[in-house]
Amino acid sequence: MQLSNYEPFPTQLPIIVEDNMFLYPFMISPIFLTEKADIDAATYAMEKNSLLFLTTTKEGFEGSREGAEINEIGVIGSIMRKVHIPDGRVKILFQGLAKGEISSDIEEINLDELSFQSSMINLIENEVYNELKIQALIGILNEKLQLLSKIHNSIPTDLLKTISETDEPYRIADLVSSLLKISKTEAYDIYKEQNIEQRLMQLIDIIIGEMESAKVEREIRSKVHNKIEQTNKEYFLKEQIKEINKELGVDAQREEEIAEFRKRLEAIEPNIEEDTHKEIKKQIDRFARMHPDSGDANQIHTYLEWVFELPFGKLTSKSLKVTEVQQELDNDHFSLEKPKERIVEFFSVRELAQRRGISLDEGASGTILCFYGPPGVGKTSLANSIAKALGRPLVRIALGGLEDVNELRGHRRTYVGAMPGRLVQGLIDAKSMNPVIVLDEVDKVGRNHRGDPTAALLEILDPEQNSEYRDYYLNFDIDLSKAIFIATANDLGGIPAPLRDRMEFISVSSYTPDEKLEIAKQYLIPQELKKHALADEEFLISDDALKLLIDEYTREPGVRGLRRKIAGLMRKSATALLADESIKEIKIEIEDLAKYADKKVFEVSHIDKEPLIGVVNGLAWTSVGGDMLKIEAIKIKGKGLVKLTGSLGDVMKESAHIAFSVIKILIDNKSLSTIEKDTNSKDEIYRLYDLHIHVPEGATPKDGPSAGITMAVAIASILSEKKVDNKVAMTGELTLTGKVLPIGGLKEKLIAAYKAGVTKALIPDKNYERDLEDIPQEVRDAVEIVPVSSIDEVLSEVLL
Repeated sequence: MQLSNYEPFPTQLPIIVEDNMFLYPFMISPIFLTEKADIDAATYAMEKNSLLFLTTTKEGFEGSREGAEINEIGVIGSIMRKVHIPDGRVKILFQGLAKGEISSDIEEINLDELSFQSSMINLIENEVYNELKIQALIGILNEKLQLLSKIHNSIPTDLLKTISETDEPYRIADLVSSLLKISKTEAYDIYKEQNIEQRLMQLIDIIIGEMESAKVEREIRSKVHNKIEQTNKEYFLKEQIKEINKELGVDAQREEEIAEFRKRLEAIEPNIEEDTHKEIKKQIDRFARMHPDSGDANQIHTYLEWVFELPFGKLTSKSLKVTEVQQELDNDHFSLEKPKERIVEFFSVRELAQRRGISLDEGASGTILCFYGPPGVGKTSLANSIAKALGRPLVRIALGGLEDVNELRGHRRTYVGAMPGRLVQGLIDAKSMNPVIVLDEVDKVGRNHRGDPTAALLEILDPEQNSEYRDYYLNFDIDLSKAIFIATANDLGGIPAPLRDRMEFISVSSYTPDEKLEIAKQYLIPQELKKHALADEEFLISDDALKLLIDEYTREPGVRGLRRKIAGLMRKSATALLADESIKEIKIEIEDLAKYADKKVFEVSHIDKEPLIGVVNGLAWTSVGGDMLKIEAIKIKGKGLVKLTGSLGDVMKESAHIAFSVIKILIDNKSLSTIEKDTNSKDEIYRLYDLHIHVPEGATPKDGPSAGITMAVAIASILSEKKVDNKVAMTGELTLTGKVLPIGGLKEKLIAAYKAGVTKALIPDKNYERDLEDIPQEVRDAVEIVPVSSIDEVLSEVLL
């Protein structure tokens, strides 16, 4: 399209003002018109087939036509196409033709419905220039432009080619100006410059400046890129993975989980030590950096879940009252006066310290109570009562057969399937840092190549160490000093000496038959009635039947077996009630036990009906209580040898040999009269016979240091052919000088004598002095307890 097709210049042209883009005469560009004046100007130009003058606003006047200042120099062009857009704007395709200038004041034109600005426009002609100088400048410009294009890949190659093939300097200047990233004001200053030499010089300076800036930017970008490659390559890869996971919908959950872990750490921070906080925070940071599908991430996730389950800072706040402890013990346990008295003393010290504001984290409060005694006597239930009275949760840790120290201390996290130790798990279950922790069967802890758990128990139970107890899995210290530890054991001999040194032992011994009867009536039967859905009036059992059930259907120091037998009776009763609805109650008498409790399981060892030679009633302690053992002896013609049978242990065998030696001394000293049938023999009687000593039952292993005087009496009875009082039982160890040594388990042994119908019991005088008050009153009333200090006293009491 040529300017010659239109009216000669200067001429009156409508004006369009552009805010955002600077146009040049060679350009064909789409322009979006929003202002009504611009739209009307374009409409007029289209209708009248007129040229347009397009100029730009000055700096600071963009966005509003009111009071705006516009540049005098712009582009004269025509509209190739005009389109109305649904949003109210108009899109025109503008073709620049020449450089023009406003030569008169701008006036408002109103034609019917059209209203726009218009002015006389002059065509700006190009000045004459020095061709050689201009060509030299164009060469430099092209060279610099080529260098810039190598640095900046954004310059189109076809435009570079067009510039290099163009000879017209003004067109070259416009083309180059359109390529450069310069401001609207700077572009206008270059555009209005009439001296082409100056324009080209300005463009060369701008290109050189851009090249320097691009070089610096390139160097910085290269350095940053190298640094990122070295130190943050992994980070960017993880960011990419994050984005991928986010697209898959799996990333948000992990981020929320990490945020939740940090929030929980912040919540427990006031209640944990600095080292603990540091360890947990380190693991959270590691978890955040790891890929979610890696094995280590799963391991750390499990670790953090365990950690935040711990009840940091949570303590049971109920105040300690000894009266409540006493009441709870009395409600839950019959008899057991000594253990209950010691427990009350233990907590009296704590309550006194609490009232006076004295801290007893060590010393008195650090004492570890250990209930020891045979099974079923109520050791663990005493701990339950203590926990209930204190209002604290109970944690029971069964140590029986424990061999791996990691079970207590926790496994190190390097092992597959690692988890915290039982103590930490107990605290989590209790949801408190000061529970009552029962260490059950502490005498049955094992020891092997995987460690010695008793050594770990030393730290747990030592009040000077357990405030900083370290679990291998958690890898930080836990304060166990606020917990109350109670241990239970059957045999004190199985507890290592260093561990025994940290405990105070309370004996929980066997119940007498009368105590069992009261326990059954007051506790067992009411409890079992509830468990078996029976009303009180639907199940009745007479005292005589209950006594027979205790004596001949159970054989135990406690009441566990008795509870099972009572439960069995109730099950059969419930079955009978369902089978015949006319039956309203089941009453069990002695004769009914055969039907409801099957056959008798045990028979109490009773004394013989009459005195016999060589048969002596001995008293023994077993793991299930006391028992009466008959020791039998016979003599056979021989050479004075002693034969022992009955599965005897080394200690009992030695006792037998000591007893034989003591009796021989008595015979030699004429302290024991003997009957020699062969009067022609000059040998002492013990050289004429072999002795056979037997302790029934042969299949039951027996050992212990308390059968010395019993064996001595059996040997003396055989050699003197004197009968032994069948209503007397005895216990005591013997020395070679004939002295009687004290023994253990006296209460259980005397209860066994009482059950067997013994009327007189011989015990060491040392036991008589120190242990008699522990013997139940009903036993003392029924059995005459005689203290003895030498074998002479024993023989005088029993040989008839």
